[in-house]
Amino acid sequence: MGRTSTLRVPVTNEDMDGRICLVTGATSGIGEATATALARLGAHVIVVGRSAERGEAAALRISRATDSASIDLRLADLSSQSEIRRLAREVLDAYPALHVLVNNAGVTNLRREETVDGIESTFATNHLAYFLLTDLLCDRLIESAPARVVNVASHAHTFGRLEPDDWQSEQEYSAMKVYGGSKLANVLFTYDLARRLETKGVTVNCLHPGAVATRMGRNNGWLGVLASLLMKPFFASPAKGARTSVYLAASKEAEGVTGRYFVNCKPKETSERSRDAVLSKQLWDESRRLTARGGA
Repeated sequence: MGRTSTLRVPVTNEDMDGRICLVTGATSGIGEATATALARLGAHVIVVGRSAERGEAAALRISRATDSASIDLRLADLSSQSEIRRLAREVLDAYPALHVLVNNAGVTNLRREETVDGIESTFATNHLAYFLLTDLLCDRLIESAPARVVNVASHAHTFGRLEPDDWQSEQEYSAMKVYGGSKLANVLFTYDLARRLETKGVTVNCLHPGAVATRMGRNNGWLGVLASLLMKPFFASPAKGARTSVYLAASKEAEGVTGRYFVNCKPKETSERSRDAVLSKQLWDESRRLTARGGA
């Protein structure tokens, strides 16, 4: 496979030397492009994916594209809370510091499915995985400050719905509504976490990567694969889609900026629902309950 396109962001290589970055969903698409760009900037990158075969291939591509030996592959199915906990333990045991966490992995499902934990799959993977992994690694991020959390959200948050009496879409399931709801959860989580960490030296931001040609949706059988292939010519490359993630993870311009939503490396306003304080607290409390973490 050819080299990944170079991403140009306002940061020098020295800025990321010695910085440890973890990127989920980093074995293809936006995640791989993000990991590649951070490695090229001098960071040590922890690449997280589900498949050993795909993960090893991606790690090799990243290493070859960046001439970097600082690539660490970690495997975890982020729809499973036990695997998220295992991943967090491995990272905490292996690394005394963590400077950047990029929550990127996500799914979209045409039909309602449940995870091994009995939770609706899109909500579990796209939101609860962000919530739980960040929570488990939060103390290490604080200890490593200045540190950054980057959550890949989407413009889809504008049409998403979250119903406090039906968080897991048991009463009604619509693929786009549920996906949009999970992305709305990403934005609400970002704003809430940013407030909670504002004095801790950890910034928290989210972004819309744009319409990007990735593997998203290919888990939905032949229909998902066909739709993905048909739409690919109209989508941006993963490298372009990763640009804002890399900007928020590495740019000097983003230093100290927190609790914002970015599009094309620029802050943008989000939907009214994403700024609903009552909904935000309800989501936080439900996420705590579903991940059994307890506490404030």
